Amino acid sequence: MKYSYKLSDAIHILVYIDIIPDENISSTDIAESIEANASVVRKLMANLKKAGLLDSQVGAAHPKLAKPADTITLLDVFKAVETNHELLHVDPRTNMDCPVGANIQQTLNSAYERVQKAAENEMSNLTIQDMIDNIQDLRQNKKNGTEN
Repeated sequence: MKYSYKLSDAIHILVYIDIIPDENISSTDIAESIEANASVVRKLMANLKKAGLLDSQVGAAHPKLAKPADTITLLDVFKAVETNHELLHVDPRTNMDCPVGANIQQTLNSAYERVQKAAENEMSNLTIQDMIDNIQDLRQNKKNGTEN
């Protein structure tokens, strides 16, 4: 199974841009931090811009958050960069002659819908500012020698 890192990378981009606001920030700089190709970063940045979360101009190395970090939720970012918004997927191939196979899809669809709603609710309560604050706390703790 291949995992998508778009959400993680998009959050990384937004936090990076906020924490390092006074420097020229190119997609190459961000890509080095993410350890990804700069074209991947540019595509994610384009999606974030299209969703109204990022302000940037082609050829200019001065991206900025389009709105305050405490108003950008992880759900906003998720919807901006993930093409399939479903977190869990039911296997469509089951044996309909089997008592489990004939009913598992409906059972899992109901359960997965509950998980999806819970995850989206939690993601709507977490903001980019929360991520920034956590990173700054971790950096300060490392600086003070009090890592948790």
